[in-house]
Amino acid sequence: MELELSRVDYTIVGITSTNCLKLLPPSAAKETQKVAVADNDGILQIFSVKKEDIQLHFKTLPGPTILSLQLGGAIGSPTDKIFVASENEVRGYTKKGKLFLTFDSGMTETITSMFVLGNDLFLCGKHIYNHFRDCKDVGSYLCGDRIVDVVAFYADKTRRLMSLIACEGRMIRALEHARVTLSMEVESSPTLLHILEEDGTKTTLFGTVDGRVGILDVENQHGFDRWLIDNSSNSSTISCLDTYDMTGNGTKNLVLGRQDGTIEVYIINVNDKMDSSILIYSHNCNESVSSLQCGVVGSPGFDEVLVVTYTGRIFGLTTEATDKNVGGDSSVGGYIFSQDTSNKISKLKNEIEDLQIKVAKEREKYQSSTQSFFEELSAIPLLAIKDSFVLSKETATYTLTMEVPTAIDNILLHSNVPVALLDVEKNSAVVSYSDSDRSVGNFLLATYRCQINTNRLEIKIRTIEGQYGLLQAYVTPLVQPKCSRLQQYEIKPLSLHYRIHNFDQSRLFNTLTIKGSFSLAEMHTWVYQCLPEVPEKPQIAENTVLHFESTFLGTILECSYCKGEAFFKTDNVSTISILKEFLTKEATKKKIKIDINSSINDESINHVIKLIEPKLLKQKDLNNNITLLDALNELEITEEENVAYLSSKYKDLLMNEKDIRREFQAQPDHLDRLYGIITDLYVDFYKFKGANVKSRLARLREVLDGYSYDALVQFFRPEVSK
Repeated sequence: MELELSRVDYTIVGITSTNCLKLLPPSAAKETQKVAVADNDGILQIFSVKKEDIQLHFKTLPGPTILSLQLGGAIGSPTDKIFVASENEVRGYTKKGKLFLTFDSGMTETITSMFVLGNDLFLCGKHIYNHFRDCKDVGSYLCGDRIVDVVAFYADKTRRLMSLIACEGRMIRALEHARVTLSMEVESSPTLLHILEEDGTKTTLFGTVDGRVGILDVENQHGFDRWLIDNSSNSSTISCLDTYDMTGNGTKNLVLGRQDGTIEVYIINVNDKMDSSILIYSHNCNESVSSLQCGVVGSPGFDEVLVVTYTGRIFGLTTEATDKNVGGDSSVGGYIFSQDTSNKISKLKNEIEDLQIKVAKEREKYQSSTQSFFEELSAIPLLAIKDSFVLSKETATYTLTMEVPTAIDNILLHSNVPVALLDVEKNSAVVSYSDSDRSVGNFLLATYRCQINTNRLEIKIRTIEGQYGLLQAYVTPLVQPKCSRLQQYEIKPLSLHYRIHNFDQSRLFNTLTIKGSFSLAEMHTWVYQCLPEVPEKPQIAENTVLHFESTFLGTILECSYCKGEAFFKTDNVSTISILKEFLTKEATKKKIKIDINSSINDESINHVIKLIEPKLLKQKDLNNNITLLDALNELEITEEENVAYLSSKYKDLLMNEKDIRREFQAQPDHLDRLYGIITDLYVDFYKFKGANVKSRLARLREVLDGYSYDALVQFFRPEVSK
């Protein structure tokens, strides 16, 4: 089944945040709905669409950035009251624009997420959760993780009021009376929460950073249930979602908006675990989607997906069939326009001409002011950038995404640590590398020159564990006067690790114990600087325990620390070596005396080699296939009569050449990367034994070229017999 939707552009507002767009309830079934939208300029406006014209009902004056917009109302009545949160204040408006509530929450943090349920108001900052009833504080909770979203509902069975907060540390927490009753661990960092109500039951959905949608079983205290959308083809972050019957068959569809601009519609079944979700529609708008809502907007009786992008562009994907040939002349191609359409085209042309005249006048005015004798200065425009720096588990690389409201001229990347830039298929920018002096810490200097009207760029970056520093991006937009904005991203020593909640205690571990006069906060800061996905603040408990896994190797790490003592254990010797070097350096900076003890389990070497072996063998085969394909292409074996004499192995290689080369280009130096990890493991293993083995690295390379598990283990541990 395929869903056909047509795009209709409506209007443009300012730069928007997530949860900034809502549709007011309709006065009658299938009647057009009013649209409430808020932007970063602090402007809230309500409009509707009538005969393709925008009718503005009310618009507020600019003010502090609005980060959340929600609808509310008394339980059992239409949710047509509009609530907006900016800084630490919540304002309420009627659908006619009358201000009926101004509530100062008294929160010390800026409100980033909000939910309204009847007379209950839930506000969250970066770490603080507050529950208000009738504008009176009834409970609060301080979370160590960063809170990204909040929802609330009455349980189907018990009718108790429950709230859920999604936290960056791969955790979703259920609260009652501002106390955590259930902590639900998920595989990826959640980005949003959504309550699906259908047939009198409620289902809790959540979106993730790696582009998946999961189901939670909150009422039965089971936590994470299953993945509803496990989309390996698109790993872009879920930025918004809605559930609505777009197909008209009586069951709700799942509508997703992603950070890469993709809008998707799925047929779902939340009750049957064996029933997989089916993608029935996909559209890419080339801008990150801030929010979307489903309803009736443009024409009565026609459902549509209303979308607002980061730059403030509002458009609909409607089920109404539209004439895709509009835009030609009635004398060319046989197009015949109605009188209304002709009038609209004429009106648009006049508006464009007026705008062009205004722009020309302003440009002349600016040029004359720059040449005047008075001391006048050019004002550099404020450049807003929406960016993310996310670790991908599948490829063990970081994805750097940057989006600017205006067109990008170029982006200059500079790094003081060794990193590699990888090709991205949907990236149309031209990259050029400059020679840099590595002796002074310039390991990367690259420029991405963007094509015209590019306002979003995605870059894949490969890091090396143990090498840490700063990646800097200078973003230059295509505006006058020329300006650039600097964005900085920290490359951490153990940059390829991510948080996990289930730790396998049966493995063979190497340990590192540190004792000294450091506080819990100091040790937590050091761990935060060393590893990604660490909460900004330590846990309230006396002892903090965090678990991590390597995206590249699958080795695991446990960090357990309290005031004056820290204990680390991992099955990878290199991880222990990196931790020891980094923590020693940080303690020396602060002049804190510490005692370090390490214990290395020789058997862990065999275990790590076993983990690397499948990747190593696969990559060696891939490299051999590329070499064979290059040789076959040199022989120009393309004609059918020549191919007929080839063995089945070579025939299969030529048939699958495109897939093989695509896989190789995705990770071009993968084998060298694996060789480097094994070399580091060898050097670190003997460093703890007090031996310098750099003279034997050439021999190690020979062993790796003719790889066998027994030979490599024998080289690492000669004392062990074959």
